[in-house]
Amino acid sequence: MTNEDLVGEIEALGAKLAAAKASIAKRIIGQEEVVDLTLSAMLSGGHALLIGLPGLGKTRLVDTLSTVMGLDGGRIQFTPDLMPADILGSEVLEEAKDGTRAFRFLPGPIFCQLLLADEINRASPRTQSALLQAMQEHAVTIAGHEHKMPEPFHVLATQNPLEQEGTYPLPEAQLDRFLLQIDVDYPTRDAERDILMVTTGTADTQAQAEFSTTDLIAAQTLLRRMPVGDALVEAILDLVRACRPDDDTAPDFLHEAVAWGPGPRAAQALMLLVRARALLDGRLVPNHADLVALARPVLIHRMALSYGARARGENLGAIIDQVVATLPGHEAAA
Repeated sequence: MTNEDLVGEIEALGAKLAAAKASIAKRIIGQEEVVDLTLSAMLSGGHALLIGLPGLGKTRLVDTLSTVMGLDGGRIQFTPDLMPADILGSEVLEEAKDGTRAFRFLPGPIFCQLLLADEINRASPRTQSALLQAMQEHAVTIAGHEHKMPEPFHVLATQNPLEQEGTYPLPEAQLDRFLLQIDVDYPTRDAERDILMVTTGTADTQAQAEFSTTDLIAAQTLLRRMPVGDALVEAILDLVRACRPDDDTAPDFLHEAVAWGPGPRAAQALMLLVRARALLDGRLVPNHADLVALARPVLIHRMALSYGARARGENLGAIIDQVVATLPGHEAAA
């Protein structure tokens, strides 16, 4: 494929994404950054964790994305009594007419293309961990047999703030499998007025399909062919390594403030997501500004404050911003 062909495909995908965003905007008002980050995760072939108080449109967003992206959607409402088999499925013993018996696998609700894991932190850590293999390997193992997930497979999980009653923190290994964390805030006054007008009428606005399963898989493949400059690759490595308290390149303030930092998955996520952000912005090549914008969403759930930093009331997001500010080229990106 020539460079001209690649440019043409990227431009065509950009136009298709613009149509998808316009369709999503019919139902999701005033959350442009949240929509862009969620679409970026899907274009990158990964999963996203949406954090916000109830009633901010997280579930509505996932339902809309299922329609617009042409995916088979499923939903699991996480509760304290939910068990792993309720998610994955189970083997049942069946007896045939001739009297023979055999086990048959009954797939659980996880077998879909876009899974809404609603209020994921209301379930116990054991049940939360049932998603680990599916999120990483796109397969689950039940009774010694591996069962493949449909492709593409994405998990969009919603989480209530941990300060609320009846919530459990997600295991670190599972957090690392989310490509990014998306904070869903209250809408502005103007956006909230528009929400009132749209949602309290006699008919709810409907989104329409702009992608198919084949289209999304092709877009994910094309994204991985987008070029990333050597300077940006080095900046990604500098950022991720500078967020590790045991790394020599980490700034002095981070050694005492952070207990553990991001692993290689963080750098992989940034390499994919900077391309996706450029695509959604109508650009052919990502730049340093994309890295700056994605630093918090990609890193904040892959790091933990030290005991002393928590006692002092330090903020992990602010620490990430401080690290970003030490990177070469940050002034130009800002």
